[in-house]
Amino acid sequence: MADIARLIEIIEPEAQALGFDLVRVIVFGKSEVGDEEVTLQVMAERPDTGQLVIEDCAALSHRISDKLDALEEAGEVLIEEAYRLEVSSPGIDRPLTRVKDFANWAGHEARVALTNPVEGNRKSLQGELIGIDNDVVTIEDKKSGRVSFPRADIHSAKLVLTDKLIAATRPLDTSGADEIVEEQED
Repeated sequence: MADIARLIEIIEPEAQALGFDLVRVIVFGKSEVGDEEVTLQVMAERPDTGQLVIEDCAALSHRISDKLDALEEAGEVLIEEAYRLEVSSPGIDRPLTRVKDFANWAGHEARVALTNPVEGNRKSLQGELIGIDNDVVTIEDKKSGRVSFPRADIHSAKLVLTDKLIAATRPLDTSGADEIVEEQED
């Protein structure tokens, strides 16, 4: 499978050149022997809004494609299989991947899957995110109460869509929304 650290090393400067923060880079899907196409998923955001609009996604997608194509032409193949590039905003119920995500979204509900069990034998937690201190995340789990664990033990973490989260997120950029064109049927 692809070297994620190397992909981040290449993609992050492209995102930063456009003024975006990189949120996550993952590769998923089956190889050529499977039915599913391999996908390189890149999530980024504008630091001031926490979102990307369609034009931002397109601009970043073009930069990443151009960079990966140039590297491939120079002999460095980062993803062996044919793949699809997917560039998006992290969305409201965003993944929590960076230290600042765990700090910025404290007080909101999160779902965390761990690689190492905590509190008996629990590898799955859900509850209010308390925060992060010295790379140790704390969550007020609905079943186990307050639980702390190293960030390195997180397999995946994301916010849970709640009314509180919706109220706390900035409205999406709605520029152009009033310019909807309705087509006439013949």
